[in-house]
Amino acid sequence: MVYLTRIENFNAAHKLYNEAWSFEKNQAEFGKCANANWHGHNYKLEVTVKGKPDKATGYFINAAELSSIIKREITEVLDHKNLNIDIDWLKGVQPTSEMICISIWKQLSPHLEGKCQLHKLKLVETPNIYVEYYGE
Repeated sequence: MVYLTRIENFNAAHKLYNEAWSFEKNQAEFGKCANANWHGHNYKLEVTVKGKPDKATGYFINAAELSSIIKREITEVLDHKNLNIDIDWLKGVQPTSEMICISIWKQLSPHLEGKCQLHKLKLVETPNIYVEYYGE
């Protein structure tokens, strides 16, 4: 099995806030991330796929095609958006890096079927924080 990783970037705003909690509890739990006026990140998304290379082409998916799928289905949808408000498939989801990553997996994997298998997503929120998801 061969693994290929494609890196794409997007910028987005979000707020971590639980409407069922008081303002004080949200501040205690989420701190600055509960800012009423939102806050943003320059996200880096690493998409790792796996497959067996075709003898004729030497690859299992053309890297340009993979990039096109990621951009069309994920980064162009999320880029410069408010993740709490603008994205239908994130409605009702607490937009932590963990939950964004799981949601991206659910959105992306059907578009790779028959081409390759999604192996891992890595979503980098800041230089110090990232999450990895293997579809479990």
